[in-house]
Amino acid sequence: MPDLVILIPVLIILIYLFSSIKILAEYERAVVFRLGRVLPQPKGPGVILVFAPIDRMVRISLRIEAMEVPPQDVVTRDNVTVKVNAVVYFRVMDPTKAVLEVTNFLYATSQVAQTTLRSALGEVELDELLSQREKLNLRLQSVLDQHTGPWGVKVTVVEVKQVDLPDQMIRAIGKQAEAERERRAKIIHAEGEYMAAEKLAMAAELIQKQPAAIQLRYLQTLVEIGSEKNTTVVFPLPIDIFSSLGRALDGLGGKKQEG
Repeated sequence: MPDLVILIPVLIILIYLFSSIKILAEYERAVVFRLGRVLPQPKGPGVILVFAPIDRMVRISLRIEAMEVPPQDVVTRDNVTVKVNAVVYFRVMDPTKAVLEVTNFLYATSQVAQTTLRSALGEVELDELLSQREKLNLRLQSVLDQHTGPWGVKVTVVEVKQVDLPDQMIRAIGKQAEAERERRAKIIHAEGEYMAAEKLAMAAELIQKQPAAIQLRYLQTLVEIGSEKNTTVVFPLPIDIFSSLGRALDGLGGKKQEG
């Protein structure tokens, strides 16, 4: 009987000691409160001792968390209503601040991300929202990091995932793109005509210096037409004949009027 009296307290002490052993993974840290006061440094990883009820432990993960920001109604600076959603990547850098400074850092980060998404994207125009994603992502990341920094949370990346436009705006953007393509096509066509005119002017100058060149062009044209095996007959006539005939006709008309 005396042995049993001694054995029971020993078993209770052993059970208490075993229950005080906590194992933390490599990516976990434990913020320990001893009699209500937080210890200066978080504990872990590995095996630690938490003596309840004197100590109370809060586990904090140091891994990067991926949080999806639900679609938000955003009114851009040019008064276009769009739905935008994003994803935020962040991690806890200071476990003690993450426990002491905010009740739930996950919920708080989510709410800050939603409000920041609406306010920051509301200051830009639609074209900037669609074409300058990287610039806006960096801006959102900087703003969020300023808010979450006092909580010991570091926002590493913010990515705008999708921008949903109204149907009318999609049609308007399609028309704008079509008009832009037509404008570019006309400019390219005009530039081609301008370059062709320059080359023709240079060719005319060369032909003027060498009159025989026009005859060579006539012969080359006949060869090209003959290679197609058609029944077209072409008689090359120098352009100068028409001008000579015109002057002769003008001379005859003047003599008739004098007679």
